[in-house]
Amino acid sequence: MDLHLHTPASSDYQEPSVSYLDILRKAEQRGLDIIGFADHNTASGYRRMEDEIEQLRMLRNLKRILPEEEERLKEYERLRAKILVLPGFEFTATFGFHVLGLFDPKRPLREIEHILLDLNVPSNQLEAGSVTVGASADVLTAYQAIHEAGGIVIAAHANSTNGVAMRGFNFGGQTKIAYTQDPHLHALEVTDLDKRGRHSTAAFFSGIKPEYPRRMHIVQGSDAHRMDNDPKRHNNLGIGGRITEVLLPAPTFEALKALFESNDFARTRPAQSKKQAEGAHFDFVRSAREQGSNIVQEFHESMSGRNNLNSIIADVCAFANTNGGTLFVGLSAEAKPIAGVRNASQAIRQLEQEIAKRISPPLACAVDSLQSEGKSVLRVIVPRGDDPPYAVDDNQIYLRTEAETGLAVRDEIVRLVTGIAPRVEEAPAKPAKEGRRGGRRGGQPAANGRGSKPQPAGAAQPAAEAPKAELPARAEHAPRTGVEVVTEEQRNGVAYYIVRDLRNNMVVNNVTEKSARKLWHYAITVYAGLPKAEADLKVEWRGDFGLLKHYVQRQQDRYDFVQRVDGGLRYYFGVTEEGVHGDWRQFVIEDPQENEEPAS
Repeated sequence: MDLHLHTPASSDYQEPSVSYLDILRKAEQRGLDIIGFADHNTASGYRRMEDEIEQLRMLRNLKRILPEEEERLKEYERLRAKILVLPGFEFTATFGFHVLGLFDPKRPLREIEHILLDLNVPSNQLEAGSVTVGASADVLTAYQAIHEAGGIVIAAHANSTNGVAMRGFNFGGQTKIAYTQDPHLHALEVTDLDKRGRHSTAAFFSGIKPEYPRRMHIVQGSDAHRMDNDPKRHNNLGIGGRITEVLLPAPTFEALKALFESNDFARTRPAQSKKQAEGAHFDFVRSAREQGSNIVQEFHESMSGRNNLNSIIADVCAFANTNGGTLFVGLSAEAKPIAGVRNASQAIRQLEQEIAKRISPPLACAVDSLQSEGKSVLRVIVPRGDDPPYAVDDNQIYLRTEAETGLAVRDEIVRLVTGIAPRVEEAPAKPAKEGRRGGRRGGQPAANGRGSKPQPAGAAQPAAEAPKAELPARAEHAPRTGVEVVTEEQRNGVAYYIVRDLRNNMVVNNVTEKSARKLWHYAITVYAGLPKAEADLKVEWRGDFGLLKHYVQRQQDRYDFVQRVDGGLRYYFGVTEEGVHGDWRQFVIEDPQENEEPAS
C-alpha cells in the first residue's frame, strides 16, 4: 500500500496534465493494492475522479457514450475493483505540521469536507489544494476530529520536514511527546522503515523510550507529487516510491483500521524486492530478536516445566501492569539456534488457559505462532491493562523494570491502584555531609523516622509520627532509565535505602539488600561499596558528569553514572541507552549517523 499520494488537485503537483486513470494505472504497475489520495487540505482529488466516473456511467446509461469513453470507463471499473482507493487529505496544522486523514470510500465526501471546515480550512480554499491555509487547528485537535469521524489518523513524514517528531524544531519535549503519543493517533509515517537496528524511527517509538511509552504503528508512503521517481532528486518520489506491505485478511478500510487499532505490530513491513519476495519471507521474530529483551519485549526458550511457565505468566502480568509488551516463546534473546515449539496449536491452547486461569482480573491477550528459521515460535501480545493491578494467583503483582520482571512493592502497588505515586516531600539537592552521599547519613532524620521500627520495602509510615522527608528532588539532567540510590540509613544494624526509578521518578522507601529485586539489589550493593571520599572514587569525569562503569547485560549496554549536584554526588545505576541523553551521551560510543531523536 501507499497511503500518501497527491493528485493534480494539490496545487504543488508537478505533472498537472496527469489524469486520475493514469494514477490508477501507475498504482497497478507498481503492484499496489491500497492507495490513499491525500491532497493538501482538500478531498477534491478523490471527488474529481468520482465525478469523471459518474459522468461516464451516465453517458453509458443514456447510450451516448463514445467508444473511447466506453474503454476508459471499463478501465476505471477494472482498476477500481482491483485497487482500494481511500479518500482523504493531508491537513496542515498550526506550525506547519502535516496530518493524514483517510476514510472509508463509502463515507460521503461532503462529510469529509465538513471535517476540514471544522479544522478551520476556509470554505473558499476547499478546492485549492494549497499547502498553506492560514490559521488552521492544532495537531491534537486534528487527530481527535479525524478519529472521531471514523477516519485513520497518520502523522505524515513524522521524522522529516513538517513532521511531528522532526529534529531541531524549537519545541519542548512534552509537545513532541503529545504529538506522537496521542491516543487518537493511529500510526506514524516515516522515511526509514527499512532501516534496521535500535536507531531507526520504528525502534525509537517501540515503547522502550521512557518519554514515549506507547508503541506506535509505523508505515511509510511516497508522498508522491508526480508519477515516477525524479532521476535528479532521489527524495522526490513517484507513486509507490516508498511502499508498505501489510498483512490483512482482505484489502478493506475496516481491516486496515482494525490493524492500526490493535497491538499486533508484526503485520506491517517495508516493501520487499522481487528477489526477497521469492526467497525467505520477512522474519519478524529475527527482527525482534535483534532488539533483545527490553521493557516491552521478552524471550523464553521453553514453556515446559512449571518454573518456565511461571516465568512466562509473571512476564504477562508485568507487561499488563507496566506498558504492555510482547513475549516470544521458543527462543532465547541470545544469538543461538532457535529451539521452537513442537506442537504450536496445543501450546497456544495451554498458554491461553494458563493466562485465563492464573491472571486476574481477566486480561485479553492474543497468542499465536510465527515462523522463524523453519521453527514455530509462540508470540503473546499483552496489552497495557486498563484495570490494574493485575495479579498472578490472586496475590502476586509483578512489574517490568527495563529488561527484568519483579514483584511490586507497596509504593508501586499504591501507584497502580490510584494512578498517583505515594507522596514524598522533595527538596533541592543539598551538599553531602560526609563527602560522597547526596542524601542523609548520621544525624539527619530518616524518611520513616530515625529509630522507628524497621518496616518492609515499600511500607507506609505512620502519618502522625513521621517527620517530613527531605529527599532531594530528581536532579536536573538525570538519566531517564535505571535507578538512583537516594539515601542510605542504618537501623538496628541493617542498611535501609530509598531508591528512585528514573523512568517514572517513582520513589520507593525502606529497600534492603534482602528485599531488593535485581536492578535495585545491584544498585545498592555497588552503592554500599563505593569509597566515602570523592577523591577515592574511580570516575571518568567530564565536567559535573561522571562514568563509574560501562558493562553489557543481556546484550544491552548499561552505565553506572555519578553527577555533581549542589556540592553533593548523585548516583545512577543500570542506565540503558534509551535513558542516556544530553551531556551523558558523551560517554557513549555512537554510530556517526546515530541521533537521539529520529533521523530526518
